[in-house]
Amino acid sequence: MKAINAIRMGGVEVLPLVEGGKGVSVSNGASCGAWASAGGVGTFSAVNADSYDAEGRVIQQIYRGATRRERHEELVQYGIAGGIAQAREAHERSGGKGRIHANILWEMGGAERVIRGVLEGARGLIHGITCGAGMPYRLSEIAREFGVHYYPIVSSARAFGALWKRSYHKAKDWLGGVVYEDPWLAGGHNGLSNSEDPTKPEDPYPRVLKLRQQMRELGLGDVPIIMAGGVWWLEEWEDWIDNPELGPVAFQFGTRPLLTQESPISDAWKQRLLTLKAGDVLLQRFSPTGFYSSAIRNDFLRELEERNERQVAYTAEPIGDHVAEYAVGPRKRKVWLTAHDLARVQQFEVEGFTEAMRTPDNTLIFVTPEKSREIVKDQVDCMGCLSACRFSNWSQHGPDYDNGKKADPRSFCIQKTLQDVAHDGALENNLMFAGHNAFRFGSDPFYSNGFIPTAKQLVERILTGR
Repeated sequence: MKAINAIRMGGVEVLPLVEGGKGVSVSNGASCGAWASAGGVGTFSAVNADSYDAEGRVIQQIYRGATRRERHEELVQYGIAGGIAQAREAHERSGGKGRIHANILWEMGGAERVIRGVLEGARGLIHGITCGAGMPYRLSEIAREFGVHYYPIVSSARAFGALWKRSYHKAKDWLGGVVYEDPWLAGGHNGLSNSEDPTKPEDPYPRVLKLRQQMRELGLGDVPIIMAGGVWWLEEWEDWIDNPELGPVAFQFGTRPLLTQESPISDAWKQRLLTLKAGDVLLQRFSPTGFYSSAIRNDFLRELEERNERQVAYTAEPIGDHVAEYAVGPRKRKVWLTAHDLARVQQFEVEGFTEAMRTPDNTLIFVTPEKSREIVKDQVDCMGCLSACRFSNWSQHGPDYDNGKKADPRSFCIQKTLQDVAHDGALENNLMFAGHNAFRFGSDPFYSNGFIPTAKQLVERILTGR
């Protein structure tokens, strides 16, 4: 195994080991500060991060506004307060070692306002901003304004090229690194394009090489590329280390820091990670963002799979094969199905899925009355946690503050489930993001007999190659 040497990133020498940011409240100041104190780059999530009261207790994010816009303002203020609190904790725990990065999602509600508020309230404590989930064109401008480095998260050279051409070339000196996040292996939201097949993973090496070649053409040959997604043992990436073709490379670990003593996730979640098998993480497109995302296939995801399978197309008038009349909702408004689909619907109803809910694509899904009430309540309670949400039809842009489409019951409230699972909610009934290598916890001898390391022990282990 080659020696793992420090590289220059963001103007300083650090170990080429980066903690991946995981929101909501999963990458916090404790895990970030511990990782940084071990000499790497720690990352806390500034996505609806936790803040604390005078006694150090987590402040529950309760929304009291009567309208979505009012609740959205509450969410932004919670986000700013939480980000500042986590930055301070990370700084204290790091003891001035390593680097502290804040991770945001460009498609989160009020993203620009939140990160500006956090950087203003935690000046000097944050060294970099990582940002993905969308095309964060204004990231470089924000970084330059506050004197921190920026680290865009992309899944292709093409995406970085678009960002560079539009805005990043104006703040070249503040580009600390480029995170290449493998869209088939990374946890959380994945950057698969419409031209890429989710069932056919591509080798990351040629994709990263293409990114490096483009960066060299732009005069960025010395800017590190951070490989994210699918990294477990560094000996499996030995041909990437000190490779002149790739230039300076660092490695990001998002899933492995979940299973550390500093990780804030519940003990039950940590134990669940040790039992995963290959294939237990599902790449799916149920997220209200519209992006693909990877999460543990539990009852929560299985219900979404089944909900989407109980779906039939309808027409407003009898057309073609759609000649079977069906009455929808309490007003029994008529729509027309195919005879085949009407038979399917009758079977759904026998099984208890009696409530038909319309989607934006002229289809109906069938759920139980209880699930229908839950979906409607979650849509009504929307607090605008995304810039645009297909589940609730919210948009943060006026004048109407909706995305112009019917709310989509095939998705879910992501804020609700991520807040719940991060604060000891039921694992089977919530979204549990994880990378596709998470099943390796169970076979890696490092975790034998249920051993859970500190972040420092994990970093030391990674440096051995295995």
